[in-house]
Amino acid sequence: MAKEQKLIRFDWAMKNILRDKANFDILEGFLSALLNEEIQILQLLDTESNQQTETMKYNRVDILVKDSHGRHVIIEVQNERESDYLHRLLFGTSKIIIDHHQLGHPYQEIVKVISVSILYFNLGAGDDYVYYGSTIFRGVHTKHPLKLRKREQVEEHFIFKEIDLEREIFPEYYLIHVERFEDEIKAPLDEWIYMLKHEQVRADFQARNINRAREKLSLLTMNEEERRRYEKYLMNVASERDIMETAHTEGKQIGLQEGLAKGEQIGLEKGRTEAQAEMVLRMYRKGKSVAEIADTTDLPLETVQAMINRPGF
Repeated sequence: MAKEQKLIRFDWAMKNILRDKANFDILEGFLSALLNEEIQILQLLDTESNQQTETMKYNRVDILVKDSHGRHVIIEVQNERESDYLHRLLFGTSKIIIDHHQLGHPYQEIVKVISVSILYFNLGAGDDYVYYGSTIFRGVHTKHPLKLRKREQVEEHFIFKEIDLEREIFPEYYLIHVERFEDEIKAPLDEWIYMLKHEQVRADFQARNINRAREKLSLLTMNEEERRRYEKYLMNVASERDIMETAHTEGKQIGLQEGLAKGEQIGLEKGRTEAQAEMVLRMYRKGKSVAEIADTTDLPLETVQAMINRPGF
């Protein structure tokens, strides 16, 4: 099989290419594969995360999509480990909800938010490469889920219909661990994750719009100025990764050195205590009283007595 051409990194594309309405089809294809339904992007939401920055550090796009639920979606690429990352995800979804709910309007108009994180580091331990999280109410004792019902009018009558109300209201989270993906293609989503991992689209891929990603994200489509900015971005990403790895390595080394020093100190103290105990035992066997031993060794009476009473002495 011929080697596929290299594509632009997805985080760069989100900030520089996918913001263009003409390129919404790429995100639509990716989200359709992830959410397993037809997605149409209506617009990018006007948030701080969507603003262009010189460093391009925050690779996040907030979009409004059209589907059966009229949901909002946050897509975010995270290259390096960040403390309290899940807390920030919660803050992001909460902020979208607050920003798009007008004061005084009914709570039933609160927007539905889906958070999609594309991670290039391991967030916790697990045996999968895509994780899903949502709010579920379960019985404290039975562990069974709460079945929620919604009143609907059918002609002249009202009926109660059982629905998955939690998924209609509460935020949902998708965590995609790119580096855990083992290149085994089983579903359309796997083709997109392969692209995220390798920056390539294989000729046999057939997921919706992924062929357009191959065309529009090709490095060959860049002009000289775009390529210069892109190369500068890659250098910044590599530099940040080196800084993080160096800090991690140095932190481990410092921790090891501190651990060895602490272990040595504990060993010295334990050895000193054992030597004192042996000396106390010898003096006691020679007929010295507890008070005499304490006076000779400068140890407290309680310590001497405890040493004599130790099991095995």
